[in-house]
Formats: sequence, C-alpha cells, structure tokens
Amino acid sequence: MTTPAPQAPAASQRATLLGCAQPLDEAYDVALLDLDGVCFAGEARVPHAADSVNAARGAGMRLSFVTNNASRTPQAIVDKLAANGIQARAEEVFSAAMDGAALLGEHVPAGSTVLVVGGQGVRQALTDAGFAVTSTAQDQPVAVVQGWDPGVDWAMLSEATYAIGQGALHVATNLDSTLPTERGFALGNGSLVAAVVNATGKQPLAGGKPTPGIYQRALARSGGARPLAIGDRLNTDLVGARTAGFPGLHVLTGVSTARDVVLATPGERPSFVHTDLRGLTRPHPQPTAVQDQGRTWWQVGDQRARVTEGRLELAGAGVLSTSATVVLDAYRALVAAAWDHADTLAESQTRAAQAGSWLHEALRVPELDVVAP
Repeated sequence: MTTPAPQAPAASQRATLLGCAQPLDEAYDVALLDLDGVCFAGEARVPHAADSVNAARGAGMRLSFVTNNASRTPQAIVDKLAANGIQARAEEVFSAAMDGAALLGEHVPAGSTVLVVGGQGVRQALTDAGFAVTSTAQDQPVAVVQGWDPGVDWAMLSEATYAIGQGALHVATNLDSTLPTERGFALGNGSLVAAVVNATGKQPLAGGKPTPGIYQRALARSGGARPLAIGDRLNTDLVGARTAGFPGLHVLTGVSTARDVVLATPGERPSFVHTDLRGLTRPHPQPTAVQDQGRTWWQVGDQRARVTEGRLELAGAGVLSTSATVVLDAYRALVAAAWDHADTLAESQTRAAQAGSWLHEALRVPELDVVAP
C-alpha cells in the first residue's frame, strides 16, 4: 500500500517541518524545480544537482522546471540544463514568460496584438499562446507584457509607457526586485516594472513566483497530482509553494541561508530542508517535541535543540552565540525549535495585545554552516 505523501498544513495550522519515511521522489509524483541556485549557479555547476535530478527521473518522478527567468526560451533552458548534466525536455519547462502569456490569455482574446518589453523568451511564449507581438505602441496593442532581459532599455520602457497610457493592459511576468549574478544582485524585472508604474500610475497584473498561479499552471502542464516545489529563495520559491498549498523543499545552494530559514516567517517556511538536491532522493525524519526536566527540546535523529532566553541551544554544543557548523539533523532540530518558539511567542503576543499589553523577545541566530552526510 502506498503511503500518502505529507501535505503542507492548512492556513489555520502552524507551518512546520514535515517528516517523510519515503524518499521524496517516491512520495511525490512531480518536482517543480527552480533553476538558478538549485539546478545550477550562474555558469557554475551545483554539487549533487545533476545526479539527484536524474535519479528522481529514473525513479519515475515527473519533472517541471519552473523559473522566474523570462529571458530564455524553453529550448535554451533545456540546453543550459544539459550543459550542467541534467536531462530535460522543452515541454518540461514552465517559465515566467509562459506564465505571463497564460495570465494574459485570461484577460484578452487570442490573436490580440501585444507589446513585448523583454527578449526572445517573452516573444516565443506569446506567439506560442496565439498572440501577435509588436515592439511599438503605434500598433495600438491591447496589452504590454514585461519580462526581464538584458536588452531591456529606455526605449522599450518608454514604448510600454505610451501603450499603457493609451489603455493597454500591463502584465509583468514576475516582480523580483533583484537578480542574483556572479557580481552580486542586479536589477530584476520588478525594479524595471516599477519604473513603468512610476510613469503610468497603473499597477500591473503579475505572474511568476511567488504568485500561486505559476505553480498551479506548471502542475497542470506536468500531469502530476502530488507536487513538491523545490527552491533556494524563501521570498519567491517557498512563499509561492505555501500560497499554492504545495509542500516545499528548501536547499542551501542559492540565495537564502540556513539562518534565513531559521528566522523564516510562517508564509515563507519550507516543509523540508536539506543542503542540496540530495534531499529530493532521501527520506526526511520527522521533528518531534520531547520533554526533559520540564523543558521542551526538538529532536531529529540523535540531535536535540531548543530556544533558551532568545538564543538557540544545541544539546552537547551549548548555546550558539557565534557562527557554527552543524550537521543536517541538528539544522532541522534548530529550525523546528526556532519556529515553535516564534509561533508560541506570536500567539502569546496576540493574547497580550488583546489584553492591552505586549511581549518582546527577539531570537538571536548566528550564521550556520550545514554539512550533510
């Protein structure tokens, strides 16, 4: 008998780490995989990514590569994955450009003329969806679709401003304010969209992560029924998973750090954590609360953690006051303890606020380096 896959808790429940006795690629039937920071890192390979993704495919898991990058076409993404040792097909790609085209199709008829602010990824997504594309507001487009591309410039943004001023609908493929590069964070699509909004005074419809629609559309395209979203950024990949009601796996190969995960708000929290994509092919132990001398510890495997006086404490290591290296199960225990502490405190603050008082206790968390066996 197949064991039911663990599901993300309802909105009324606490957002906690889940356990799964099976490898995740057996418990779930489709992986909704982010790209940069998960499958590759710019021009560099991510350790264990290719072996893990290819193994999940071999185990029968469906794969959907879901990205906020609107500049690449599906085939360009397949080629990029292949260069990193990951098998993929164009029909397994679902980009923010494709999500923007699908969102547009819910508001204007197929065949309509659309002004493109972006590159070939946006153009192909729109033409594949049956729209006519243009680069000038003089063609009286009914909509503007704006996606990130390094070629977006003042002239393109101005054409968008003209078209929207004439009544065109504005659709943004995503609203990421920044774009991670090898040199640091550069302007993302959201920052360029903000320039158009500042000029027009009109807010766009937005696709991409963290809106739930991109995950829901990618799931429908994949044909799967038990999705697992996988990403490195809490504020896009994991917020989108929570909003869509999908369990999420966070990996530490990209933007958000272990410290970020420990301090994550309920709407950002993953259901599973690992250092990298090996977490896709392995079981995940269930964190459990244990009582010891009247204090609650959170245990994962043989690791125990708790919060004491606003600091994290790891059994055998003491209070973590400076940066520390911890094993994977210790990281999971620390996450479980910190989230339980934060949620309990939030509930107490709500009760205190209703009674006319307020409680304050900031959780002090050092940087954590997590090592996996």
